[in-house]
Amino acid sequence: MNQALATTDHHEIDAIASKDLESFVTFYIKGQMFGIPVLQVQDILVPDRIASVPLAPPEVKGSINLRGRIVTVVDVRVRLGLDKRDDDGVSMGVTIEQQNELYTLLVDKVGDVIGLSKEYYENSPSTLDPLWREFASGVYRLDDKLLVVLDVGNLLDMVKEE
Repeated sequence: MNQALATTDHHEIDAIASKDLESFVTFYIKGQMFGIPVLQVQDILVPDRIASVPLAPPEVKGSINLRGRIVTVVDVRVRLGLDKRDDDGVSMGVTIEQQNELYTLLVDKVGDVIGLSKEYYENSPSTLDPLWREFASGVYRLDDKLLVVLDVGNLLDMVKEE
């Protein structure tokens, strides 16, 4: 796990967020970089002992107990229309709170916390997969890659309805 990310405290996060920068926790799925606004992230973890949930939608991997709270684990790969991971590598979890419920988003790898100037923000390009566009609030074009900003509310809408 990225130690710098794991040891970032809320004072440091508040200092980053107070500048004219938008701060994101970044993560990767099938090599694509995604980001969630840092203030939405509750925890970064390696989920173990995921309990399956009978009759759950395919993107719901199961649930975990996080400090006494039941947390729904969502496989973001499946939610984005991608295949499940082929390997048995360790998946990372980005835990967020949405409408007073906790969700852990299962991702391939967690990156860093980065701050990006709001002036470089763009609406999702038309070339982005239509399903991904539905879950993206926009993008940042970085030097060598594209950061897709996930709209967590849209990503979890179908999960909450079922």
